[in-house]
Amino acid sequence: MKSNVIAVIFGVGALIGTATLHAEDRPMGFFVTSTGMGNGANLGGLEGADAYCKKLATAAGAGERDWKAYLSTEEEGKRGVSARSRIGNGPWYNAHGILIAANLTELHLYNRTITLETALDESGNRIKGRGDNPNEHDILTGSMDDGTAYFPDEADHTCSNWTSSDKGSAQVGHHDRHGGGNTSWSSAHASRGCSQEALASTGGAGKFYCFAAD
Repeated sequence: MKSNVIAVIFGVGALIGTATLHAEDRPMGFFVTSTGMGNGANLGGLEGADAYCKKLATAAGAGERDWKAYLSTEEEGKRGVSARSRIGNGPWYNAHGILIAANLTELHLYNRTITLETALDESGNRIKGRGDNPNEHDILTGSMDDGTAYFPDEADHTCSNWTSSDKGSAQVGHHDRHGGGNTSWSSAHASRGCSQEALASTGGAGKFYCFAAD
């Protein structure tokens, strides 16, 4: 009898140890900001957006990682900073330990894992999508579908490199993969403007993706 009890205790301990190791092997490396910064697409540039990612991650217990906002910038006459070049090489897991992508190629070329059910906020909560009230599926990226900053036109796709809450426009993705005939999580359409009201008018709230770059 005593040996059986010891065996059960050992087995439970082994399961707990395995579960802990499993969780440590899949630390959160991806989330959608639970809220926008409240000033439309004026995020204080890349530096301000990165700091906001860090702030939310820290509040969720993941602040030790190097967090970067998935945002591109533009420069006149040449390519700006590409979102895909800012976020490391993966893998990235959401707050529930679900694999979002193993590497950059899987994230952009083959991605089918970013959906309404997996594109969670830093606390593991679902972000409102099409059909919810309000719809908040427009996620700021300023990027092409492959995560690059290059657009073959002269329009503003980054709300003056994330410093405008008035004039300009921002390219957004759909985290729920629905709406407007475009299912891209990274590059679905342009916003109507850069203010909080303009972003909300097409189903956004100034939210963006955050990735752990380490």
